[in-house]
Amino acid sequence: MKLYGYFRSSASYRVRIALNLKGLDYEQVAIHLVKNGGEQLTPAYRALNPDGLVPALQDELDGESVTLTQSMAIIEYLDEVYPEVALLPSGALDRAHVRSLALSIACEIHPVNNLRVLKYLSGTLQVSDEQKNAWYRHWCETGLAVLEQKLAADHRTGRFCLGDTPGFADCFLIPQIANAQRFNCDLSSMPTIMRIHQASNEHPAFIKAAPANQPDVE
Repeated sequence: MKLYGYFRSSASYRVRIALNLKGLDYEQVAIHLVKNGGEQLTPAYRALNPDGLVPALQDELDGESVTLTQSMAIIEYLDEVYPEVALLPSGALDRAHVRSLALSIACEIHPVNNLRVLKYLSGTLQVSDEQKNAWYRHWCETGLAVLEQKLAADHRTGRFCLGDTPGFADCFLIPQIANAQRFNCDLSSMPTIMRIHQASNEHPAFIKAAPANQPDVE
């Protein structure tokens, strides 16, 4: 199994957490998103993933080599094909709940703050670094504040997003917190989120997946 990704990519980070929680062995292939104009845009990588994004996962299924893209699709695939240490809960309502939390991050927060959007702001639109960072903080803090409300109000929230065992939603939340901290977002009004973050800092799967612990870290 090969994971094509970048140490700082939150989408790659999500998949690393999922793989680690399941105890799966995988080889990492570094795709640097900045060097050489962005290695994700090279013809060789585009042949693997036409989106020109990370991550991409290569696996063997029924004797056939398969390539998967998009972090959520990859994590759901892993949960179906490698069901031991399930990331999604068994109940339909709980599954909908954790998917909703994950989608709030993957579809509402991350898309307006990922690298290609930030590069467009600073490059094409010529906004200053200060303005770009303010954009990032606004959308990240706004989205995480909503998540804080949902998690704090839900009786199913425990040490992690659903109970006391890490799972699907945590794979998305923890990388987003890492990004928020990198851009100096104000997380002081989010005690539930930060409590979950602290619990992840004590878990081997999250520690191993952290950007600082990747082979391609700069």
